[in-house]
Amino acid sequence: MTDMQSGEGSIIKVDRRDRVRRTAAQQAEVLAEYQRSGVSAAEFARLSGIKYQTLCGWLRRSRPQPAVQWVEAASAEAPAGLKLQFPGGAWLEVADERQAALAAKLVQALARPC
Repeated sequence: MTDMQSGEGSIIKVDRRDRVRRTAAQQAEVLAEYQRSGVSAAEFARLSGIKYQTLCGWLRRSRPQPAVQWVEAASAEAPAGLKLQFPGGAWLEVADERQAALAAKLVQALARPC
């Protein structure tokens, strides 16, 4: 990393590809300003000189990750299927053991942090 002097007297850190590196505090400040701005993420990124993908990554990492809760259920009757409901309202219906194995892999993948 190298340092560059900006016109405002602060030091801006850049990497070898001349990408500006921001501290966690600076990222939090940018996100707070975005929340106050009331404009879309794409518009805010354009106005602030931040790549849209970078802003989206910061937003995604700043949101709390929902905890996955495992529940075991048993039924005396023949099972008609299983419905999994995810945070945000998405759901998945499982009808047989093969689908259950795939659903388990999906839930495990979703539980891993980005």
